[in-house]
Amino acid sequence: MSDDSFKDSALRYHSDPVPGKLAIRPTKPLANNRDLSRAYSPGVAFACEEIASDPRQAANLTARGNLVAVISNGTAVLGLGNIGPLAAKPVMEGKAVLFKKFADIDVFDIEINETDVDKLVDIIASLEPTFGGINLEDIKAPECFLVERKLTEIMNIPVFHDDQHGTAIVAAAAVYNGLRLVNKSFEEIKLVASGAGAASIACVELLLSMGVKKENVRMLDRNGVIYQGREAGMNPWKEKFAVETDDRTIEDAIVDADLFLGLSGPGVLNAEVVKTMARDPLILAMSNPIPEIMPEDAKAARPDAILATGRSDYPNQVNNVLCFPFIFRGALDCGATHINDAMKRAAVKAIANLAMREVSEAVAKAYIDEELKFGREYLIPKPFDPRLIEEVPLAVVKAAMESGAATRPIEDLEAYRHKLSDYVNSSRLFMQPNINVAKKHPAKIVYAEGENDDVLLSMQAIVDEGVARPILIGRQNVIEEKMQAMGLRLEPGKDFTVFNAEQADLHDRYWQHYHQSVGRSGVAADAARSAVLNNSTILAAAMVSLGEADGMVCGKVGRFDTHLRDIRPIIRSTNTEGRLSSICVLLLDDGPLFLADPFVNVNPDEDGIVDIAKDAIHFVQQGFDIEPVVALVSHSNFGTYEDESALKMKRAADRLRNELPDVQIDGEMHALTALNQDLRDSVFEGANIKGRANVLIMPNMDAASITLGMLRSFTNGRLIGPFLNGMEKPAHILIPSVSGRGILNLTALMSADIVRRAQQKR
Repeated sequence: MSDDSFKDSALRYHSDPVPGKLAIRPTKPLANNRDLSRAYSPGVAFACEEIASDPRQAANLTARGNLVAVISNGTAVLGLGNIGPLAAKPVMEGKAVLFKKFADIDVFDIEINETDVDKLVDIIASLEPTFGGINLEDIKAPECFLVERKLTEIMNIPVFHDDQHGTAIVAAAAVYNGLRLVNKSFEEIKLVASGAGAASIACVELLLSMGVKKENVRMLDRNGVIYQGREAGMNPWKEKFAVETDDRTIEDAIVDADLFLGLSGPGVLNAEVVKTMARDPLILAMSNPIPEIMPEDAKAARPDAILATGRSDYPNQVNNVLCFPFIFRGALDCGATHINDAMKRAAVKAIANLAMREVSEAVAKAYIDEELKFGREYLIPKPFDPRLIEEVPLAVVKAAMESGAATRPIEDLEAYRHKLSDYVNSSRLFMQPNINVAKKHPAKIVYAEGENDDVLLSMQAIVDEGVARPILIGRQNVIEEKMQAMGLRLEPGKDFTVFNAEQADLHDRYWQHYHQSVGRSGVAADAARSAVLNNSTILAAAMVSLGEADGMVCGKVGRFDTHLRDIRPIIRSTNTEGRLSSICVLLLDDGPLFLADPFVNVNPDEDGIVDIAKDAIHFVQQGFDIEPVVALVSHSNFGTYEDESALKMKRAADRLRNELPDVQIDGEMHALTALNQDLRDSVFEGANIKGRANVLIMPNMDAASITLGMLRSFTNGRLIGPFLNGMEKPAHILIPSVSGRGILNLTALMSADIVRRAQQKR
């Protein structure tokens, strides 16, 4: 992919369908005059009076307890430098999205046009009534030190400069585990730090608090080693690390060093320098995108070295996202007045200890083919480890309470752990684990409507992500003309394969294979040849059945039932009765909602409902590692009606509970009852499901299709699917309204499913 193509894609991402990456939505209904009177005058006065008498109530009565300000003046934007506050806004919005996605923390990004330290401090400090915490971002050194220190002194909420402390915490976790591996202690190691900026200084300060001795530290800047008596390029922050030494260059300093911290630039280290380090050296080369030394060069020089970088394509990525969402989650939840060293050390140890635990099934699925076992290439967890949201905030809260920083101590820590686990399904980047799996072994996927505009647009993302090896059925000249008009820079033959449907009759094996499937159904040989030539869905299904493609996608043009009718004779069902089902996923603000069956079974009987539910449960468990909470939905609510439709759902629910005792399943019930625990308890306290149902099994296609359409319209939920369950080989039928992003998501999930199927066979 060319740089121009990625630039255009990135700009469209930021501009469409609405500008930017953030929006503000109310969390309470405002549908009538009573709501208005409670939200504003006169009801709001009661909340104001409560806070006036007890300021701690602001965390319970307003959004402040879950609201962080991401603040920058744009003077040191990563990779871009001093671009100013307005140009820095997309970066701050991006940081806000990460807070929300990883820890369900709301953010206002605030870009301030001020470089004077005292004025900047005054502006930020005046915002304290609005926020529960301040995340400083991309403020240049040394001003960032002064701003953070002054704000910490005068504000009673956490102030955290992520460029410093986020990097420091994750790097320290890697060092903590690296020293465990090589049986060295903090107190004995020699540390060389290349770079004397905010991140480097924060890293060294945190390691000093963990036991490293100052006399064993050599910090370098562009003028060489920082030593006592040096005058060139010094400032008060560097002075703290000036030591008595004859070392002047990195070549001098690195001799017998146990740990190298690189936060400077590419090429600082070379193989000859690395050879002089102590046994089993730890090398954290964190300059991005090009580290101080490439890991393969360091390993060639020192096979005993343990490496970490800032890059995602090497083991041990030092990524701030392992830290900042979760340390703020804990700090906000206990009302911390600041983030102290004890809380930082607790975060370090929580992150480090997580890497030593047995990898969860969810993480193993997301990082297939990687040996995620504690060791030299797995020092710290992966960013998508769902246990981070449980372990790190809990450790931070404990440290905050023990150190006296918490103003709202949490008495029941076990209940708090359960609350944190609820964030996992609602806040993670939902598709990323499947994308990670698909990238490892991209499947060969054939797209029946290869000339369709949305299919072509999706190809750019599919190729960029590397989740599939696409085959497009269509005419190459038409595809190339459309790609050129869309500004895509993909190359047929290199990025994807084109199969010209007009030449399908040149390949006898396709129509002959199809004829074998339908010849006993009255389809003559000539008709089979004509069908393969003129129906790209049949051609795609034949390619999958013959093993020339691993899976297929069709449906952007035409009717769902017509495509299904064309596929079924060629790709068989795994169900002995030939039953299939469909399921869709809607990504809602409070987590995914799975809906079955909107497209295949018009009015299933009791046996059909049971099969549909089993298909859905298997899909949720295998595809997303989510615990299914299944509601069989009806117009009847736990026995309020006894007509055949209601009894069908009731009996199916009884059977499912008996056959799958470890799964939360209940019904028949109203949709509102399924989605609202309090309402459900008021109807029937003995229900077999807890919390919000995430899988809705509908009584018929009418109910499923109507519900899907209304939820998409009224919730702005993002649709993934539909997916066909019950086929011997993956074949999925889109609906015409699915976007290019939807095609990417379906492709990634299909490719990941193919990998898992292959694993299960092995």
